[in-house]
Amino acid sequence: MNISRTLLRIAGWKVNITVPDYPKCIICVAPHTSNWDFIIGKLAYASVGRKAGFLMKESWFFFPLGCFFKAIGGIPVPRRKKSASLVDTIVNKFNTSDRIVLAITPEGTRSRTDKWHTGFLRIARQANVPIMLGAIDFRKKEVSITQEFTPTGDIDADIIEIKNYYRGFTGKYPEKFSTD
Repeated sequence: MNISRTLLRIAGWKVNITVPDYPKCIICVAPHTSNWDFIIGKLAYASVGRKAGFLMKESWFFFPLGCFFKAIGGIPVPRRKKSASLVDTIVNKFNTSDRIVLAITPEGTRSRTDKWHTGFLRIARQANVPIMLGAIDFRKKEVSITQEFTPTGDIDADIIEIKNYYRGFTGKYPEKFSTD
């Protein structure tokens, strides 16, 4: 029996993942208003027998937590200035890996923000990988990944279209989620 599926069922959550199991893709995940998003998202994806890595600020990668996060697919994101861009680093990971599925929260924070990060669009375009739109809806208690998005290269138009898709979903703390 799949323990992830069992835990979600006990908690009353449904999982609806209909997109193909691509060897390489980005999963854009929203709303992101709570640390519970991470736990529920990881359980949901594992419940269908899939694994995804994730980006997380490097301050969470202290011992022993850092070892755990890396073991389950975590990639630390530095907040300070660095020599290589994060986009270039992740594109390189895609180009040198046989299999990499990466969940990214474009809000980049659990706090309310109208400005979503767009690096995932550049990564997908440069690495030539599809983007899956994943939603964690606390009102419905459902995790869904049912839509695929292909970036056009017009980042402003793409982010507007993606935000429009997420308008119908409710985060754990709805007041912290904005698609404006």
